Amino acid sequence: MTKKRLLTEFGMGSSLRRQDYTEAARRAVKDALWHNSINLAELFGKDKNEMLIDVEVAIGQPDQLDTAAIAEIFPYGQISVTAVQGGLDVPRADGGKPTVIANVAINVSLDLGGAA
Repeated sequence: MTKKRLLTEFGMGSSLRRQDYTEAARRAVKDALWHNSINLAELFGKDKNEMLIDVEVAIGQPDQLDTAAIAEIFPYGQISVTAVQGGLDVPRADGGKPTVIANVAINVSLDLGGAA
C-alpha cells in the first residue's frame, strides 16, 4: 500500500462548564469538517470508504477521550483516532470545572498504489 496524504483540516472545540473532553473534541472535529465539502475520493476514482482518515486530538487529559465517539462522527472512511497531550484547560474564577479546549488535525489519505 502506498498511503498518500492528500488533505489536512484543523479544528477547535470547547466544553465550557462540564469538563467534557469528548464533547470538546467532537466540536473540534465538526469545526474542521463543516467548513468544506471535498469529494476527494471521487477525484481519484476511489470509493469514499477507501479514504484513510487519521484524527489526532490534542486534549488536556487524553485518557478521558472516548475515541469511538469521535470516530462515529465520520459517515465513511477508515477512521483512526489518536489522543495526545495538548489543548488547554482554562481554570474558572468561580472554582468550577475548567473550560476545556480541544484541537484536532484530520489527515485524509488514499492508497494510490505507485502514483505520487
